[in-house]
Amino acid sequence: MTIRSLDRIIPSIPVSDGAGVKLRRSLGQSPFLRLDPFLMLDEFASDNPDDYIAGFPPHPHRGFETVTYMLAGDFEHQDHLGHKGHLRAGGAQWMTAGRGIIHSEMPLQDKGRLHGFQFWINLPAKEKMKPAAYRDIQPEEIPTVAVPGGEVKVVAGALDSADGSSVPGPIQGISTAPLFLDVRLGAGEHFAQGVADGHTAFLYPYAGSLSVGADGAGKVLQARQAGVLSAGERIEVSAGPEGASFLLLAAKPLGEPVVQYGPFVMNTREEIEQALADYQAGELA
Repeated sequence: MTIRSLDRIIPSIPVSDGAGVKLRRSLGQSPFLRLDPFLMLDEFASDNPDDYIAGFPPHPHRGFETVTYMLAGDFEHQDHLGHKGHLRAGGAQWMTAGRGIIHSEMPLQDKGRLHGFQFWINLPAKEKMKPAAYRDIQPEEIPTVAVPGGEVKVVAGALDSADGSSVPGPIQGISTAPLFLDVRLGAGEHFAQGVADGHTAFLYPYAGSLSVGADGAGKVLQARQAGVLSAGERIEVSAGPEGASFLLLAAKPLGEPVVQYGPFVMNTREEIEQALADYQAGELA
């Protein structure tokens, strides 16, 4: 079984999005820093309400999926299709924009810590115009599994367990077969997970550091860096001396053209022009 190594590091950079929310972006800084089928990864983390209070007022999407995962704080989701959700610490939302959705994500707090992530996963061409969908995933729906020296929250896909079985997360049945784990390890502890051969995979430590490779003896990945992994069937990491908390994300690549204009991600320029025309005419969905 081939163990994946750390192939490339994408440092996150400070950016502002929505109505002025301060965050750090790794994947998606430019068209050259995507990772098929992942289009973007943002981390927002602040104790200062001025950094997040303006939130993400109503805005459109078409052609991909957005995933928001919270570690601390509260957001409210609303969209023009009538969905409404309370995104709280330990919970997530999985939104399929499909042919079109206009939504907002606004903080339900005016003080305290807000810490979370949003990433975008592309949809295959045959699914870009399917009806939009939304799922609000509460913390109690996400399994928390004890592993040697730490714990893992399983949001999508399944976690390998010590007895050879697997622990599934609430998100299943998506064409890109995403794996989304939130792993927390103590100092020097090891973690291993199988990943389908041919699937794209990367790590994002949000606290501490990781040594990536067989027996954790490979390259070091620091907090707030996206670590792109080589091909292989298994991931092995070791936490640094301060421990580590990190996201493990993997999915089946699409191998299709990507044409993006802001919140619209399609396969051709003509499809982007149609998305803009539909939005302007009030016919996005």
